[in-house]
Amino acid sequence: MILGREIRAISLSDKTRLSRIEISKQAFSFSIGHFTIFSATERENLHGHNFQLHCHVTAPLEENGMLFDYAIIKTLIRSLCDEIDEHVILPSRSPYLTLNEEGDYVTAEFDGETMYFLKRDVMVLPVTNTTIEEFSHHFLNKLVDHPDLQNRGITDISVRVSSSPGQYGVADWSKA
Repeated sequence: MILGREIRAISLSDKTRLSRIEISKQAFSFSIGHFTIFSATERENLHGHNFQLHCHVTAPLEENGMLFDYAIIKTLIRSLCDEIDEHVILPSRSPYLTLNEEGDYVTAEFDGETMYFLKRDVMVLPVTNTTIEEFSHHFLNKLVDHPDLQNRGITDISVRVSSSPGQYGVADWSKA
């Protein structure tokens, strides 16, 4: 009893306690070349950015006071960044860009122009454009579908991709 009031401990042992971890490390970065396509006739020049990936995961808090061993998710994020790092990214789903392979080259045809890239320098992603919005969905899909994150009780995942401080593309997933 404190100051004449009875204090009762609230037990959450029979209820699910959800918690969220937010993972944002300097190592979760990648550098790519790209160009954004605005319309059938307008695009940016080829240029590059240093991108940063951030991730939030919500899951039940286990008896040991952890969601799960989140070294698993840190390893996955690092491998996703390494996979895309130091490539020119081209979108396979753009209605305005046609991609072809010619020998050791990937060609990208846009509005009467043909751009040539060495195959080894290119990564084609299943996105409609090379924007932070699309990158956030690309990485989110990879995490949600990854077998190492299955059966962990995860209820929500949020992925943010930034191309500069204060500018993020965000994609969210929630278990329905």
